[in-house]
Amino acid sequence: MKPTDDVHMQREAKQLEEPVTEASVLAKKLGLKPYDVNYWIVDYDDMNELIAYGGFQNRYPHWRWGMTYDRQQKQGQFLGGKAFEIVNNDKPAHAFLQESNALSDQKAVITHVEAHSDFFANNEWFAMFSRDPNAAAMLSRHGETIDDFIQDTDIERAEVERFIDHILCLEDNIDQYQPYEPLMRDEPSETDVDYGEVSDELDELDLSEEVQRQVFDEEWLEGQRENDDSTTFPEEPEKDILAFLRRHGKQYDETAEKAIELEDWQKEILEILRAESYYFAPQKMTKIMNEGWASYWESLMMADENFAGADEFLTYADHMSKVLGSGGMNPYSLGLELWEYIENTENRRHVVERLLRVEGISWRNFHDTIDFTHVLNQLEPDPLVASVEREQLDDIEVSDPRIDEETLAKAREGTVDLDSYPWKLFTYEGLAERHYSLVKPANKGYLGRISREELERISRYMFDTERYDSVEDALAGVEYTVGWDRMREIRESHNDVTFVDEFLTQEFVDENNYFTYEYMHSSGDYRATSTDYEAVKKKLMLELTNFGKPTIVVADGNFQNRNELLLEHQYNGVALDIEQAKDTLERIFELWGRPVVLRTIDTVYDDHDLEVARRRDSEPEPEETGVEIRFDGTAFEEEELDWEDVNHLAATDVDYDTKPEDWLA
Repeated sequence: MKPTDDVHMQREAKQLEEPVTEASVLAKKLGLKPYDVNYWIVDYDDMNELIAYGGFQNRYPHWRWGMTYDRQQKQGQFLGGKAFEIVNNDKPAHAFLQESNALSDQKAVITHVEAHSDFFANNEWFAMFSRDPNAAAMLSRHGETIDDFIQDTDIERAEVERFIDHILCLEDNIDQYQPYEPLMRDEPSETDVDYGEVSDELDELDLSEEVQRQVFDEEWLEGQRENDDSTTFPEEPEKDILAFLRRHGKQYDETAEKAIELEDWQKEILEILRAESYYFAPQKMTKIMNEGWASYWESLMMADENFAGADEFLTYADHMSKVLGSGGMNPYSLGLELWEYIENTENRRHVVERLLRVEGISWRNFHDTIDFTHVLNQLEPDPLVASVEREQLDDIEVSDPRIDEETLAKAREGTVDLDSYPWKLFTYEGLAERHYSLVKPANKGYLGRISREELERISRYMFDTERYDSVEDALAGVEYTVGWDRMREIRESHNDVTFVDEFLTQEFVDENNYFTYEYMHSSGDYRATSTDYEAVKKKLMLELTNFGKPTIVVADGNFQNRNELLLEHQYNGVALDIEQAKDTLERIFELWGRPVVLRTIDTVYDDHDLEVARRRDSEPEPEETGVEIRFDGTAFEEEELDWEDVNHLAATDVDYDTKPEDWLA
């Protein structure tokens, strides 16, 4: 805990010293490896301010923070929203606890935070920015730098704020699947050589073809035309639009009526905000995994290990149910359910592998031969780890791998409070057996529910040929840690897209009652459309890929050899909002200084088809057409394109294979 000046906060900090210490110890016993966490006690206003600032105390000056603060405050006042905690990805991590929260809430926050910190420290997507971020210092430096620009008398404050606004419209247009590479202020730009400069000057002179032939010979003019293709860049579509604009962007000078170089302060702000986008990207990419992970371990510590006292449990359970029961795409509930499903299926697979090696049992007769009640009874935790009885301490063998020898010695001396913290007596292996998922009341159907297809698949890929004479012999060697071990492996390498893609199955969808719904153009309402797991998965992919926003790439920085910027929308079946797209093009023009072009695919519904579909209570098929929108700084031009021009943008299915190639197994 960190010291504070307020007497009430000091009292709160003193009360929380023990829970903070014990939660950290328990988290490590459970196999978590978190960053160290500094906890701070703050009041209601400070908490709202921290939430507005994204979990940090110092950020660059901008109106967006005030807007977020006002929204957060109104949510608490009028909508009943409550801020329990905020924690940032840093080393050490910093967590902020609201002074007015009940003790049960504070304990829940502390256990939740320890799991978040473990995720920050061990998930490889966070290492794409830095494994040792020191983010608080970085963001503070960024704030000071931008504040210096604002205070500079040679720079208009309003101009700085407008420039930041332009960049923030593109803050998610980075390549979050690649490591962050900073761009230096004086890095040379390809546009130092003005591609198409001669051609542009000829266009500005508005010379007739006849005059051009008189001034320049035909061979030279033809050479200019032949070189058009060689001036196209980048070689491949570039997803990091902010980096591209940092390297090649300019600003339009209305007096000179041409594009000029960005000022040094503009280049620096561009790179500052690009760096911050990369820093925050992993948190957006792993929201389901991270919140589910924290909810899983919080629940285990608070409920299963009685970290919430008897007088606190009902309050904790009530608040937890509200968090998990909130509507919409809830990352807490979806993440928790997926982690529990992974744990159960991994434990089930391990048990089934052993049972299939029992004489007389095969995948064909598995359901008819196995007494699942008997199996679950055999899997129940040893009474030694299921409960802690002081009178049994002298009978415990010191060599038992499930027992913490040091704690056992202290317990026998009476110097450890096992009544409050029974988990202290156990090692990771002991705690895994103590909390084995398959024998929990809510999960007892998992083993018997396994399909014949899954049994056949497991049998086909079993390489261990050891056989057992009985079910009891097979279960005697069950490893209770396999579920948790597998969960930690997955925590290391996945993001939300790959997590949902790999582990969301038909069994999961059926068990947790997931379904898809669609807007019906024919009737103007929403309807449930499918419970098929592929449909559910595809729907989630659309919300998760590229943070749920359209994927736009730089296709050409010298479009038609006129220094225009060509952007392309990687269409995934969801059309752009054209008016919003135009607003964004206006912002990009301010960072490019020359005309900006966007190519996309739009969907159009025929009125006659809509009427027919309405009568038949069906959904019409839209017509997909190519669209090109051009903004020259003054006006928009919009035209329909031939399908050949946009065919490469059309998706036959949702593309959500987003693992870096070097991470693929």
